[in-house]
Amino acid sequence: MFVPPPYREPDGSWMADVIRNNPLALLVSNGGWAESPFATHLPVIPDPEATGEWSGDLSGAVLLGHMNRANPHWDALKPGDVALLTFTGPHAYVSPTVYQLTPAAPTWNFTSVHARGTIEKIESPEETLDAVTSTVRAFEASFGTGWDMTESLSYFRRLLPGVGGFRFTVSSADGMFKLSQEQAPEIRDRVRQSFSERPCGRHRATASLMSRLS
Repeated sequence: MFVPPPYREPDGSWMADVIRNNPLALLVSNGGWAESPFATHLPVIPDPEATGEWSGDLSGAVLLGHMNRANPHWDALKPGDVALLTFTGPHAYVSPTVYQLTPAAPTWNFTSVHARGTIEKIESPEETLDAVTSTVRAFEASFGTGWDMTESLSYFRRLLPGVGGFRFTVSSADGMFKLSQEQAPEIRDRVRQSFSERPCGRHRATASLMSRLS
């Protein structure tokens, strides 16, 4: 991903936060010579079994994901394949009216992480179940209400034949944090303030990142 210098992450924690807080990723990998690239939206979490802290560039980080085995993308994935996971963080449209000057042009503030790495398919049904339950546990803790999955585990097991779990080991990553850094401080503050006053949570999350940056 092309990242102009002003929009690079201040430190590696910014990329890690985007991944943890925005776990619906897009997995992209090449098809065969006669096929287009494959792209699938799917849930991805840090592998709870992986040890050690993530490095600043995320290299060596292990992620855990799963998809529907009926998806042709699953059959196209081969062990050791190089693939791309993209994560989209907070983003919002910037109207020129916010700048209070002329001439001006509209733009879009956004945050994104592109992680490149290798795929390892999970073949064991028990490990696949672990991938699913780990994902549920992570999402309930961050986004849910603490739902207890115990009484649904037998249902999960019935679904397992259709679930393809995988590990993704990151080799490198790029973060884009386009948050009006190219603007004068007073204009950046107007943009941040306009976002913070919007009812949309996405705008407020973008404003929060802009405050963290300043």
